[in-house]
Amino acid sequence: MGVLFSSTLEEESPDVKAFHSAERWESYLEKIKESPKLVVIYFTASWCGPCKFIAPVFNHMAAEFANADFVKIDVDELSGVAKEFKVEAMPTFVWWKEGKEVERVVGANKDELQNKIKKHYQL
Repeated sequence: MGVLFSSTLEEESPDVKAFHSAERWESYLEKIKESPKLVVIYFTASWCGPCKFIAPVFNHMAAEFANADFVKIDVDELSGVAKEFKVEAMPTFVWWKEGKEVERVVGANKDELQNKIKKHYQL
């Protein structure tokens, strides 16, 4: 008999900041707006199969690249944030630095995610 994984358990990670309210997100965004620190924003949805596939990869990258912030936003919970970032498909990953988007990946492509994080990551 195989082990069943809950998508909620799969996606939780102490290294990833999950936002569930627009107010909390806005407060965080204000703090990092001009920061040179890299922020990788993962737009996901509970019903998205590719999101469930890529979540463990995102969590692993968050642990590996500790000097960057890794953020998860559920598009159903925070649809206004998803609209603000012009998210049209899941998963969407946005690299954010110094108040602007510096990169975007749409889809669950592990190699592309790793290449983009290495491109923008600084110790």
